[in-house]
Amino acid sequence: MQIEIKRSSAPKIIAVNETVIANADIAREVQNQEGTSPLLAWEAATRALVVRQLLAQRAEALGLVAAPRSENGLRETDEEALIRMLLEAEVRTPTAKEPDCRRYYQSNLARFRSPDLYEPLHILFKADRADEAAYAQALVCAENVLAELLEAPDRFESIARALSSCPSSTDGGRLGQVAAGDTTPEFERALLTLKSGQICSEVVRTRYGVHVLRLDRKVEGAVLPFEQVHERIASYIEANSSRRAAAQYIALLAGQARISGFDIQGASSPLVQ
Repeated sequence: MQIEIKRSSAPKIIAVNETVIANADIAREVQNQEGTSPLLAWEAATRALVVRQLLAQRAEALGLVAAPRSENGLRETDEEALIRMLLEAEVRTPTAKEPDCRRYYQSNLARFRSPDLYEPLHILFKADRADEAAYAQALVCAENVLAELLEAPDRFESIARALSSCPSSTDGGRLGQVAAGDTTPEFERALLTLKSGQICSEVVRTRYGVHVLRLDRKVEGAVLPFEQVHERIASYIEANSSRRAAAQYIALLAGQARISGFDIQGASSPLVQ
């Protein structure tokens, strides 16, 4: 992202205590920030560097020495290690208690519902959409087969074995269980309109070709038991608590520091993302 900011006066000098944050460093940090405008991206980059400087100065005051960790083949930088060590030393996050987890669970039952599962069958007349003639021919074939199946629905599997271009043809067109997001958008939209045992009254056009579709069975999703999601809820609550505690800690450091040229408390972005 190229940042061009017009100023009517000399640029402000940003400093944390006696340490100046150069405009060149802010410009480099802008590449790591998102903003709806160049000014907001610049502000976010400035805030990020001010926060890192506050933490670095506190780590130095405590005499911390970076001890980087490696995880999944990625090694922390010295700066990342110092920030982690500082927060571990000075920020306490309480363990999520079971009553809190249960309250969150009861208030957000929809989040812990297993997805609806569908067991569709299809007959695919394969064609590339870019090939207009081939796609038109696939459409004619699919519509003819659909008309036949609406009259004799019990022939679906035998026709799938004989005519479908999909590997599922060997199993009568069965695709197994699928959930939302497992198929193309067009296929899914058609699938969601069907009841168990129903053949779609229209052929379905996708990038793979033209489909004749039947829904054999729908398995309704259900709310997962608390015991199955307890650990996930606890991790979520503790992560949120950790972010809030870190934000409060940084606000405390900012209140004790001399920050010139930038109002970190008034910045439009949060102290901790």
